Amino acid sequence: MPAVSKGDGMRGLAVFISDIRNCKSKEAEIKRINKELANIRSKFKGDKALDGYSKKKYVCKLLFIFLLGHDIDFGHMEAVNLLSSNKYTEKQIGYLFISVLVNSNSDLIRLINNAIKNDLRSRNPTFMNLALHCIANVGSREMAEAFANDIPRILVAGDTMDSVKQSAALCLLRLNRTSPDLVCMGEWTSRVVHLLNDQHLGVVTAATSLISRLAQKSPDEFKTSVSLAVARLSRIVTSASIDLQDYTYYFVAAPWLSVKLLRLLQCYPPPEDTALRSRLTECVETILNKAQDPPKSKKVQHSNAKNAVLFEAISLIIHHDSEPTLLVRACNQLGQFLQHRETNLRYLALESMCTLASSEFSHEAVKTHIDTVINALKTERDVSVRQRAVDLLYAMCDRSNAKQIVAEMLSYLENADYSIREEIVLKVAILAEKYAVDYTWYVDTILNLIRLAGDHVSEEVWYRVIQIVINRDDVQGYAAKTVFEALQAPACHENLVKVGGYILGEFGNLIAGDPRSSPLVQFNLLHSKFHLCSVPTRALLLSAYIKFINLFPEVKGTIQEVLRSDSQLRNADVELQQRAVEYLRLSCIATTDILATVLEEMPPFPERESSILAKLKKKKGPGNLPGIDDTRRNVNGATEHCNGENGDAATTSSPSLMMAPLANRPRPAHSVPIMLSAGTMNSAHPFNDLLNLNSPAAAANSSLLVDVFSDATPEPAFASPPVPDVSDESFGRFVCKNNGVLYENHLLQIGLKSEYRQNLGRMYVFFGNKTSSQFLGFSSCVTSDDTLQTHVNVHAKAVDPVIDGGAQVQQVLNIECVTEFTDAPLLNIQFRYGGAAQNISIKLPVMLNKFFQPTEMTTQDFFQRWKQLGLPQQEVQKIFKPKHPMDTEVTKAKILGFGVALLEGVDPNAANFVGAGVVHTKTSQVGCLLRLEPNTQAQMYRLTLRTSRDTVSQRLCDLLSDQF
Repeated sequence: MPAVSKGDGMRGLAVFISDIRNCKSKEAEIKRINKELANIRSKFKGDKALDGYSKKKYVCKLLFIFLLGHDIDFGHMEAVNLLSSNKYTEKQIGYLFISVLVNSNSDLIRLINNAIKNDLRSRNPTFMNLALHCIANVGSREMAEAFANDIPRILVAGDTMDSVKQSAALCLLRLNRTSPDLVCMGEWTSRVVHLLNDQHLGVVTAATSLISRLAQKSPDEFKTSVSLAVARLSRIVTSASIDLQDYTYYFVAAPWLSVKLLRLLQCYPPPEDTALRSRLTECVETILNKAQDPPKSKKVQHSNAKNAVLFEAISLIIHHDSEPTLLVRACNQLGQFLQHRETNLRYLALESMCTLASSEFSHEAVKTHIDTVINALKTERDVSVRQRAVDLLYAMCDRSNAKQIVAEMLSYLENADYSIREEIVLKVAILAEKYAVDYTWYVDTILNLIRLAGDHVSEEVWYRVIQIVINRDDVQGYAAKTVFEALQAPACHENLVKVGGYILGEFGNLIAGDPRSSPLVQFNLLHSKFHLCSVPTRALLLSAYIKFINLFPEVKGTIQEVLRSDSQLRNADVELQQRAVEYLRLSCIATTDILATVLEEMPPFPERESSILAKLKKKKGPGNLPGIDDTRRNVNGATEHCNGENGDAATTSSPSLMMAPLANRPRPAHSVPIMLSAGTMNSAHPFNDLLNLNSPAAAANSSLLVDVFSDATPEPAFASPPVPDVSDESFGRFVCKNNGVLYENHLLQIGLKSEYRQNLGRMYVFFGNKTSSQFLGFSSCVTSDDTLQTHVNVHAKAVDPVIDGGAQVQQVLNIECVTEFTDAPLLNIQFRYGGAAQNISIKLPVMLNKFFQPTEMTTQDFFQRWKQLGLPQQEVQKIFKPKHPMDTEVTKAKILGFGVALLEGVDPNAANFVGAGVVHTKTSQVGCLLRLEPNTQAQMYRLTLRTSRDTVSQRLCDLLSDQF
C-alpha cells in the first residue's frame, strides 16, 4: 500500500482538531464546528473549483465532525467525486466517507456503484482493495445485487493478486451474511475450494472463513474441502514455528488459520477415507501432545493462542464422537483446566465437558472429575463458572451418582445466586424424578427443595410431584405422612401448603388412624395456614376441605361452619365465594353415595413428557441442554440407553419415575376433578388446571353409567376403514388467510389457526365434536409422500384419544420449510363413533407463500431488481378471467394476505398492484416480485411474477391466480 507523503499531512485538518480539543466547553466546541461547517459549505459552493487535496481535506473535516456526534447533510457529492481520483490518499478518504456516512437508500448509490465497478476493473490492486473494503463495510442489499456476480470471478481469477483475493473472499463472506439469497452457487464454488492450497496463508485464512460459511448452507458443494483442509492442517501442526515466521504468533504456528480449519471440519462427519481419517487423527493427537509441552513463553498471548487451537481440536473430537481414545484424552486434558488459575479456561473446560458427558465413550471419564466439579461449585467466585459447574453435574449424573449430585445441589442451593436458583431447582427436580428407584427419596427431595427455595419452585415442579404421587400407590401413604410433618413447621412456604392440601385431600385417610394425625388434626393444621395464603392456594384448600367431608364424615360439621362463615360466603373474590357456596350446598344436599362419586379419588394421569423437563428446555434453549434424557450418542449418531451402575441394557435397568407405569386401579370417568376445579368454576385463576394435565382422556374413558358386569379386558382394535378420498375443497380458501374452518360434516368440525415466521410455522388444529356422544380412539397424524418429506418437515403433537360430546381438543403442528415445494401434506383423522370407524383425509393448507416475509422497496429499487430478474426462466406470466367481482380493496387484501408487501405508488399505472417479498426456506431465500394488472373493461387480469427460481415463480403464480 502506498505510503502517505508529508505533503498529505493536511495541516488544516490538524489545526481544526487541535482547536476542538482546546475548547473549554460544549458551547465553544459547537461554535467552532459551526464556523468550520460554514467555511466548508462556502468552499463547496464557491465558483472556484477545488483541487483534489482541498476536497480531501474538507471531506476529512466533515468525517471528523460526524464522528464527534454531529449530523452532516452535505459533502456527499464531493466524497463521491474523490472516488474518481487517481491518487490513493484522495480515493481512500472518499471510500472512508462513503462507508461511514452514505445511506444504502441514498440517491448517490448508483454513482458510487459505477465508481466501484471502475476500480474493480482497473486491475490496480490498491484500488481494487479499496473498492472491496467499501462493499464489505456498507454490505447493503443494493451492493450485493450489483457485485455478487463480479466478486467471485475476481476471487478465482488466476491473475488476481494475493491481497485482492483476501479482500474478495472476506467481501463475499460479508455479502453472504447480509444477503445470502443473492450469493448464488456456481462454477466458482469448485474453484474456491482450491484456495486452501494457496501458497499465501492470508489467502488460505480468508478462503477458509468463506468456505466454512458456505458449507453450512450447501455442504455437498464443498465436500472436497475436507481433504484439502486436513492436508493444510497437517502441514501447519507438523511444521516448526520458524517455517511459518510471518504467521507465527508467540511461538504458535498460524493459530487463527488452525482454528478456522478445525471449524470447517466440524461442518462434516468424520472422513470415510481411511488414510484421510488417520491423517486427521494424527493432527489432533499432535495438537493434544503440544498442549502438554512446557510453554515456550510466559506471556499470556502464547497460552491464549495455544489453548485456542486446543479447544477447537477438542470441539472437533466431540463433534466426530467416534474415537474413544481421543475422547478420553480430551476429557483428561479438560480436567487439568478445571483447577487452572485462569477463570476463562475453567469456564471453557466445564462447558466442553458438558458435551463430552453425553458421549458413550467419555461419560465414565467425565464422572471421575465429580469431586473437582463439586469443589468448583462451592468455591468458585465467578457465578458464570458456577452455573457451568451445575450444568456439568446435571450432565454427568446417572444412577450411580444421582443421590450424591442431588444432595450437593441442594446444599449449594441455600447459598446460590438468585439468578440461577430456578434453574437449579428444575434440574434437581428432573434428576430426582429421573433416577429415583426409592420413591420415598423422591418425595423427601422435592419437599426439601420447596423448603430451601420455595420462591423459585415453579408450578411445574409441584404439579409433577402430585402427578407422581397420584400415579404411584406405594408412595401415597408415605407422601401424606411426610407432608403432614412438614406442614407442622411454624413457617411453611406456600408451595408446600399447596402440595400438602392436595395430597392430604386425596390421601389423608391413609394416616388418619394415628391419633397424632387424626382427621380433625389434619384439618386444623391446613386451616391454620389458610389466612396466610394467596387466593389460588385458598381455593385449593377449600377443595381439600370438601374432600375431607367425603373421607371423614366426623369433621363434616366443623368444615361446614368454616364454609358458612362470612369470610367465605361473602368473600370479595368471586372464585372463593363461589367455591364456598357450591361446596357447602353440595355437602348439605348430596347423599353419601353421590358425595363418594363426585369426590372420588383422582384417577392416574396419562404419562407424557415431564412438564419440568419441557420448562428447562425452554429456559436453556434447544441447543444448550446437555444430558436431557438418559441416552448416550453412539458412533452412528443413534441413541442408546446409558448403562448405569451394572452396565445392563435399558430393558433391564431399574425403572425410573420419568417412565413410571400407571398404577393398575380403576379410573373413574366423569368424576368431577374437584382438586382441579369443577367445570363450573371461573377459569380466570391458574389453579383451574393445577397440573395442566386434565385432558379428556384422563377422565373420559367410561361413563358414570358403568357396566359393572363387564370385564376389564380391552376391546379389540377396530378394522381400518377404506382409505377415503382426500378433501381439498377448503384448501384454496387458506392461500390468503391463516384462520378459519378447514372441514365440517355432521360429526366433526376442524378449525385452523396458523402463524409463520421466516421458514418456520406453527398451526393449531381444533377438532370439535358436534354430536352428544364420545369419539373414541381419536387419532390425527400428518403424512407426506417421500419427495415432500425432504422439502417440508411437519411434527404433530399427540392429541387426546377421547373427545366428549360437544367438546373440543387442540393439536399443535410445528412446520419447517426446508426447500421450495408444490404439494401439500395430508391430515389423516381416525376415530370411532357409535361403533363405526370414521376415516377422514384432508389436504393441509401449507403452501409456499406462507413462508413469505414482506419486503419494502422504492420505485428505483423495484424496477432495478425487476430488470435483474429478466431471464425467461425467471418470469411466469398468466392472463386469466376472474372468478369473483374485480374489487380494488378485496384485491389489496388478498395480495397482503398472500404474504408480500404491497408497494404503493411504485407502478406508473395507479390501477396496477405491485408487491415484493422473500420466501424463506431452511436452505435458501428466494426474492419475489409480482405485478398484477387488472383490465376492468375486458374483465381480465394479467399476473407477472419474477423470482430467481422458475419452480418458485410457477408455484406462486398458480396459487395467487386462483384467488381472483
